[in-house]
Amino acid sequence: MKSIVITGSTRGIGYGMAESFLARNCEVMVSGRTLDSVEAVLAQLRSSYPKDRVAGHPCDVKDPDQIKTLWDEAASRFGKIDVWINNAGISGPQKNIWGLSSAQVKDVVDTNISGVIYGSQIAVKGMLDQGHGSIYNMEGMGSDGRMHGGLILYGMTKYALSYFSKGLVEETEGTPLVVGTIRPGMVATSFLTDQFKDRPEEFEKAKRIFNIIANRVEDVTPWIVDKILENEKTGECISYMSRGKFMMRFLTAPFSKRDIF
Repeated sequence: MKSIVITGSTRGIGYGMAESFLARNCEVMVSGRTLDSVEAVLAQLRSSYPKDRVAGHPCDVKDPDQIKTLWDEAASRFGKIDVWINNAGISGPQKNIWGLSSAQVKDVVDTNISGVIYGSQIAVKGMLDQGHGSIYNMEGMGSDGRMHGGLILYGMTKYALSYFSKGLVEETEGTPLVVGTIRPGMVATSFLTDQFKDRPEEFEKAKRIFNIIANRVEDVTPWIVDKILENEKTGECISYMSRGKFMMRFLTAPFSKRDIF
């Protein structure tokens, strides 16, 4: 039985992956910033899956001590950690960079970059000690260098994460560890819709494109989880939306009406 830890798994893609791993008879440690959010998710998951396979612990990934505690809790509970997923991330408000406060900048950078670095450091050390394990980092808009106005800070952190992940693959070469990345594509979660909560008219305009290229959590996460459980090769990028699939969506859009939202 595989044991999984997912940071930022009290909602969205992280929660979807947790549920998909549990459906495949894995043990899962969920985590979020607050105890309340973790307890709410634990109650929800334990209503559908065996209680002994579901655990949770609050963790703010900006704090390496909290990440170490998360690792220790999971290792104590499960005896080992087979897969560690650095999923926690935030986008911040959709504004031009000069419209963001220094506190907002720090929160995004510390969560998306420092959090992944700390999580990777702790997971690598722990997995080298136990002799095996896989680490996956969650990529996103900006990982491939594409720009999106109002989100260049978020995009920059994901571009940095892509570079960091490639470097981590090189640094762990020759060890029993597998290091990879996940590209879920655009997924219909609050992470996306919250950007428009004060701009409903813009969201109505954007929905036309979103309904073509976005996907539901329940469609994306089972596929991603299957790929993670199958993968034994380091350096893999698990990408849900291939270029061919992306182009096919636009070509078939006039004939296939998708209503994601």
